[in-house]
Amino acid sequence: MSNTKGKTGRNRVSSLHAFFITLSLSTSVTAPVAFANSQAPLIPGVVKAGTAIEFIKEGFEGTEGPITAPDGSLLFTETRANRITRIAPDNTISTFLENTNGANGLAFNKQGELIAVQVLDTQVGVIYPDDRRKVLVKDFEGQKFQRPNDLVLAKNGGVFFTDSGVNPGQGVTEASRTAVYYISPEGKTRRVADGIERPNGIQLSRDEKTLYVANTGGEHVLAFDVQKDGSLGKRRNFAKLSAGLQKNDTGVLSSGADGLAIDEKGRLYVTSNNGIEVFDKKGKALGVIPIPHKPQNIAFAGKDKKTLYVVGRGAAYKIAVETPGFTGRVK
Repeated sequence: MSNTKGKTGRNRVSSLHAFFITLSLSTSVTAPVAFANSQAPLIPGVVKAGTAIEFIKEGFEGTEGPITAPDGSLLFTETRANRITRIAPDNTISTFLENTNGANGLAFNKQGELIAVQVLDTQVGVIYPDDRRKVLVKDFEGQKFQRPNDLVLAKNGGVFFTDSGVNPGQGVTEASRTAVYYISPEGKTRRVADGIERPNGIQLSRDEKTLYVANTGGEHVLAFDVQKDGSLGKRRNFAKLSAGLQKNDTGVLSSGADGLAIDEKGRLYVTSNNGIEVFDKKGKALGVIPIPHKPQNIAFAGKDKKTLYVVGRGAAYKIAVETPGFTGRVK
């Protein structure tokens, strides 16, 4: 990974910011549509009772990997369409990047490079800007990754990412190799956790001492203590999802646990079969925000990161929240 610092890094980020401003001025506005009776319940400090769950648009071709962009807009991946889409604060929708190699989870580093886990030719690497594209890791111990799913970037430049393995029920004979991996700032990749039924979304606590993993194949969000070298302590159950396990479209038991996000108070937000479940930093359940389309992933964006964007099942929504998302990283 690049270790560019100082003025060069700031200039690149500034250039990226300018690009987003130009893009927002060159596209037309799509008026939002509101679903009837689509409102959030009261969750103190999180969302006020009756807050609108604003529908933006549906019909996207896959909805994953949302993150905030330098100008406060939202980027998310349309994995099946092989592109990244942008939603501006005024709900303008535009294409940010084509030919993404099936990008799923995303993160911007300090140099303004966009890192993605990619599911067509499975790998993790920089996909933007175009002249800085590079592969960070393509395989582990001689085996290709099966389905890299999500990632989170630590402040030291290290990358944690999940591989959710092969999808059951698709006639695949290969054994599933689910795992969590860590790419060190020096570029060395290690498997830091395995044996998870289906690791999906991934997130770090504010102080980066805890790594959270959404286990779609289980009833709990998992937590691990993070060591200085990126290795992880023993797996533990952090929070129990109210959704429980339900049969998904392929008949497999699933909690729907997927995207993770944290706010400035350290609360953890989790998408599940029931909607967006919110927990305090000790794992206590605070409430659930139901979403018309079952959510897949979430991210704070907008002015001061006080808008929670939700994507799932080809649709996108946004919700005004009381506490902003954590400003220490883009995701």
